[in-house]
Amino acid sequence: MNSWLPLVFCFLFGTVVYGQTKPGEFPRIINFDEKGKQLVRFSNLGNALDAHDGEIAWFNGTYYLYGTSYDCGFEWGKKDAPFCGFKCYASNDLVNWVDKGFLFDPNTPVWQKRCNGNTYGCFRPHVVFNKGTGQYVLWINVYDNVSGYRVFTSRNATGPFTEVAEPKLAVNSNMPAGELNNGDHDLFVDDDGKCYLAFTDWRTKGTIVIEQLSDDYLTGTGKYVTNITGGQTEAPGVFKRNGIYYVLYSDPNCGYCSGTGTSYRTAPAPLGPWSAPVKISDNSCGGQPSFVSTFKFPEGEVILYGSDLWNNAAKNEALANFYWTRLSFNADGSIKPLVCSDTYRMPGEAVGGNRKTVACAVSNGVSVSQPITAFLTGTLKHIKVTSFQSGYPDGNLELAVYQADREGNPTGDRLAEATVPVANIGWSPRAISFEVDLRVKKKEQYCVVLRTPGSQGCYGVGYQEEPGGTQIVALEFVYVK
Repeated sequence: MNSWLPLVFCFLFGTVVYGQTKPGEFPRIINFDEKGKQLVRFSNLGNALDAHDGEIAWFNGTYYLYGTSYDCGFEWGKKDAPFCGFKCYASNDLVNWVDKGFLFDPNTPVWQKRCNGNTYGCFRPHVVFNKGTGQYVLWINVYDNVSGYRVFTSRNATGPFTEVAEPKLAVNSNMPAGELNNGDHDLFVDDDGKCYLAFTDWRTKGTIVIEQLSDDYLTGTGKYVTNITGGQTEAPGVFKRNGIYYVLYSDPNCGYCSGTGTSYRTAPAPLGPWSAPVKISDNSCGGQPSFVSTFKFPEGEVILYGSDLWNNAAKNEALANFYWTRLSFNADGSIKPLVCSDTYRMPGEAVGGNRKTVACAVSNGVSVSQPITAFLTGTLKHIKVTSFQSGYPDGNLELAVYQADREGNPTGDRLAEATVPVANIGWSPRAISFEVDLRVKKKEQYCVVLRTPGSQGCYGVGYQEEPGGTQIVALEFVYVK
């Protein structure tokens, strides 16, 4: 027997924020709400940003978020898990994001074999622009070859990207293919146009290596420095400020962990010599370091730090969020410790505002109901719900519409119903449309019910906060008079 889940008692996963800025103000980057819950960022399509362990790059005045997709159900270490590919989003303000699709087709047999759950996976897309060739260059981390990377080029920042020859690197070049040779990486282009690859050497238990790349950025040169760190580290990010080179990294390394530390070292040149470590965070604000990017504005230079807010290797890492903050420096060039509760403004203008929360709320025996009032007489064609799946549901997601009683609960016979198959619902929160085709009367009270007949797994539902602090299911309606 189903029970109606009171929305006020839902266990909330995070809050969704589009923009919180008035016209003419600089966009305000917010990572957590007032209660410390993670914020979920959504795209123009109404879907959560599904781009993890990547970076934010800046080309020709536009921000590009690159990352690994988990929406199709990729789960690290699960043999039959599919490879979902690499996504790209574009923004003018770091607040409003436009979904630009996949960098290349991940569904071919070649890419599924290289990157699905039978391998260690494929991760960490990083893109730079080569002024000499006029090409955008993409490097990804793989575990099916010797170098640990595959390289692509494109004339556009959003792709499609075309694979080129496997790069040759000096470190671990004689090791067997398909093993843990080299890992998480970053690309850094210096002021003179030279590009460097910073990466994790797994053969030395997680030391950091930097190698200078060829003029076309497609392979190594044999000029490199090893053992920048002493081991048990990963995920480097390189930048330059006031003539000093910095490398930030996860300290210690811990895949999909929530709360590894962030340390950094400095050098007078990309190939060193590198200094002793300095730690700026013990938990990377609940995540693991992902990138460091430099943006130059008329108002000054901004160095943006990002970490992935993983969920401790949960089965659904599509729900992982992001922590983004501007790095601050002391007069001597040292980086100030991260202040994880900070919000700040970036140069530029942003508009908009919408908050939701998401919770895995619909499961066996537990349904969610929401009263609604028709604002016109006509046909209610579609009802859209922000939803996702988790825990491998074995039943479809069902929506039904009833008359509502005085308390807003469903009463009487079902007026309309619709079903969305589990195969059509992703692991990352996104807009799901139910076709109901129901005649409604203006000011009449109805009740929308979400449920599943399955016995395992659950479906997440989007919520929206009301001024009084209550929460309602975030529904969108399409009417025809």
